[in-house]
Amino acid sequence: MNTRRQLIARTALTLAAVVAPGLVWAQADKVTRIVVPFAAGGPIDVTARILAEAVKASLGTVIVENKPGAGGNIGVAAVAKSAPDGLTLGIATTASHGINPWLFSKLPYDPVKDFAPVTQMLRVPNVLVMNAEAAQRLNIATLADLIRYAKANPGKLNYGSGGNGSAGHLAGEMFKHQAGVFAVHIPYNGGNPAQLGLLSGQVDFNFDNLATASANIRAGKLRALAVTTAQRSAAMPEVPAVAETLKGLEIDTWWGLVAPAGTPADTVRKLNATFTEALRSPDVKNRFAALMAEPAPSSPEAFAGFLNSERAKYERAVKLSGAKVD
Repeated sequence: MNTRRQLIARTALTLAAVVAPGLVWAQADKVTRIVVPFAAGGPIDVTARILAEAVKASLGTVIVENKPGAGGNIGVAAVAKSAPDGLTLGIATTASHGINPWLFSKLPYDPVKDFAPVTQMLRVPNVLVMNAEAAQRLNIATLADLIRYAKANPGKLNYGSGGNGSAGHLAGEMFKHQAGVFAVHIPYNGGNPAQLGLLSGQVDFNFDNLATASANIRAGKLRALAVTTAQRSAAMPEVPAVAETLKGLEIDTWWGLVAPAGTPADTVRKLNATFTEALRSPDVKNRFAALMAEPAPSSPEAFAGFLNSERAKYERAVKLSGAKVD
């Protein structure tokens, strides 16, 4: 009888390992940490905490650790130097893996060699917004109107951003290049001052995050001319995509999960399965939607390809802008 009981127990453990591998991790009493390379309270931090909560049933204790500084470089470098045991993950962002490799003269990490992509987390649409009073005064209601006005009045329009080399600056330069127009760039010390500059009429238009701009769009203080994703956003389907006027122009904000290079492939696959399942859950989708973020789960291979394409895109954008950080 004892032998039969032992056989049943062994069979149950085997089935548990096959059916719910994440639960076996949880029983190992390990702590998984997700390093966010920006300060607490921002959208990257908030979404990381939502995801950490969603996977705790599979992974056990999951903590979010904030390591801000140097445009995300400090936190990302800490991930690169961590043990490749599957217990440390980091958030790779548009800045850290798309822009910074070309913007900074030296980086404390290699964006390709130092990481094992796990999955993309989400994409957040950016939006081209005009000061509503300026749009009305200049009779600009669409992106095509803005381009026509800029071509007829070279140098009379200006746009703001959170600083030289910021995502908003590079989006503006890519737009100018593809549309064949010129507008003066006004750099501010951060995204909030840039938005205030737009609201006060100091600048005519900005490329802003949809989540940040949406309240002022709905209040009528800003006019949304186009979202910069390939398709319209479900959050504001009435706003056209910039690609409807300028084919191929796509500039959105994204972030995803990476592990240190050398993390075993089977561990990466297990992490991918756990996190992509969470990203597809209705609860995570709803909570991300409140931030106007769209979950974008992917395979490790697909995320690696996406990172490569983003680096190539922002190499061109940084060269166009002339921005450099020494």
